[in-house]
Amino acid sequence: MQRLTTVVDGYAVTARLHPASTPNPHTPLLVGLHGGLYTGRYFEVPGSIAGSFVEIANRNGYGVLTIDRPGYGDSDLLPEDENTFEKQAELLDGAIANLIADVGTTSVVLVGHSIGGMIGLEIAARRPSWNLLGVSATGMGARIPEQGAAEALAALPLGGVVDVPVPEREKLWYGPAGSYSAEAVGAARSSYAAAPMVELAAAPRWAVQRLTDVAATIDVPVHHALAEFDALWDSSTDARELFLSKFPDNHRIHSEIICGVGHCLDHHLSGAALHYKQLAFATECTLHASAACSAG
Repeated sequence: MQRLTTVVDGYAVTARLHPASTPNPHTPLLVGLHGGLYTGRYFEVPGSIAGSFVEIANRNGYGVLTIDRPGYGDSDLLPEDENTFEKQAELLDGAIANLIADVGTTSVVLVGHSIGGMIGLEIAARRPSWNLLGVSATGMGARIPEQGAAEALAALPLGGVVDVPVPEREKLWYGPAGSYSAEAVGAARSSYAAAPMVELAAAPRWAVQRLTDVAATIDVPVHHALAEFDALWDSSTDARELFLSKFPDNHRIHSEIICGVGHCLDHHLSGAALHYKQLAFATECTLHASAACSAG
C-alpha cells in the first residue's frame, strides 16, 4: 500500500494505492469513493473470509486507489458554503487526473458507495478528460422513504463536522442478524470517521435535485446495487425502476437489489459476491471501450 497526496485548487486530497498482487495490464484502475461517516478504508474491510473489496480486486489483477473525500482522513475540508457534491466532484475529477498520472494507469472505473456513489455519478456527468470507462454506484438510489432514517439524520440541529455514536450508526449499516459477522462489524470501526454535517443534510435531497440531470449526461456504463434492507433508501422494485428511468440509454445500465443485506453491502457475508460482480462489470467496461475504439 502506498499513500498518495495531490493538491487541487489549494485543497489536499489523500489516497491509498493498493497494487494488484499480479498486475494485469489490461485491467482498469478501480477508484473507490466512500460514503458519509467513513474514510477510504471502507473498501479495506473484509465482510467474510473471502476478504475485502481491495483484497478480492488485488487477487484478480486489479489495482485499487481508495480516496479520502474532502473532509475525511487527511484530505482538506471544504468551506461549508462550498461543500456541495458538485464541488466535490470537480475537486475529485482533478485529483484523480493527478493521481492516475502519477500511478501511470490509462483507464479508470469508479466504485462509489452511498454518497461516494452519488459523487461518482457526478464525476461521470462531468465527462472527465481522463479515461473513465464506467461507474459502479452502490448504497444509493432514486428515492428515500418519507420520515425515514436519512431524513432524521439530515435534520440533526448540528453544523460543522459531526460524529454519530457507534451504536446509532450501526443501526443503519447492517441487515438482518446472520447477514454479517461480529468480526466484520469490529473491523469496520477502523474506517469510521466524523462527517461534514452539510453533506449529511444534502444526501437525502440529491436524488430529487440532481439525479435526473446527472443521469441524462452520463455516457459510460453504470452498475447499480441497492440493499434489500437499506435503512436510508427505498429499495422497492418501483424505486429501482425509477432509478433506471433516469438514464435515457438504459441498455448501458444494470441495476439490482441485493437480497438480505443492509446499507453497507460490502461488509456483509455476501459482500464478496457483489465485489465479483463489480470486477465483472469493470471487465465488461474494458471490452466495451475496446469494441468502441475498434468500431471508431
